[in-house]
Order: sequence, then structure tokens, then C-alpha cells
Amino acid sequence: MVGSIDRVTAAAADAGLAIEVKRMGASTRTAEEAAEQCGCGVAQIVKSLVFQGETSGRLFLFLVSGANQLDLARAAALAGEALKRADPRHVRDETGFAIGGVAPIGHLIAIPAFADETLLAYDRVWAAAGAHDAVFAAEPKALIEAAKAQVAALAA
Repeated sequence: MVGSIDRVTAAAADAGLAIEVKRMGASTRTAEEAAEQCGCGVAQIVKSLVFQGETSGRLFLFLVSGANQLDLARAAALAGEALKRADPRHVRDETGFAIGGVAPIGHLIAIPAFADETLLAYDRVWAAAGAHDAVFAAEPKALIEAAKAQVAALAA
């Protein structure tokens, strides 16, 4: 079975996104930890937040700057239904990633994705690469395209 970091690397290559996965040796589970490990501002960290439709049970991915919180009402409007936090086991089973290492690309299933417009303000952002200590850097527009995410105002 292909590992989660390998899936991220393959998904990036398939999307024409050149990345180098870095294993940091320390946790990058939170935006603050990731920023410290990457040597960047918290706002340059991409949080990959997975929510579940309350009616459909379908998963939705929201890519948000580490400095921002997701506006759940805006997210629900984009998803077309009320949302709730997805169960960590459900996230792992459906995406192949554990919470804290959910990448914006390389999921086991296709998930509707949305990216906060504030990410486009940076030359480079850092995202999880499929493990609690693995990250990669990318130009935000290229990352959003690779994730097949719709850009929207998501910040609270």
C-alpha cells in the first residue's frame, strides 16, 4: 500500500506541482508548530480543515490560512448544507490522512475543496504532506489549482 506522503508527492506530480516534502522531526500538527518548523509566519501555513455535511455525510475540504478561522456559515453556504466537524476516524478512512497531517492533495477519494482567498496574498505557503511532521511549500495559486479548490472568502 502506498503511504500518505507518497500519495501527496504523486498527486503533486500528476497536477504539475513541483514539491519537496520535508520531514521536520517535530510536530507540525498545529499552524503555530508548522510555522515555527518552517520558519515562516503563521498566516503562510495552509490549514486543511475537513468538515462533514450534516445531511449528506459528504466530506468537504477547506484550505484556510493558519492565521484565520473558518467562517462556518460561509463554508456551509458553499457546501450547500449545514456542516459539522468530521469524525477523525471518518476523515482517516475517507482521505487516507490522520487529523494533523491532512494534506490539500492526495486524498483517497475526490472531495469538494474550497480555498480562502487570503492565501493568494503570499508568494509561498506551507501545507501538510500527509504526516504529523511532513510539509511542503508551494506557490498558493498552483497549490489551489492542484487541490482543484474553488477560491472564496472563507475567513471569519
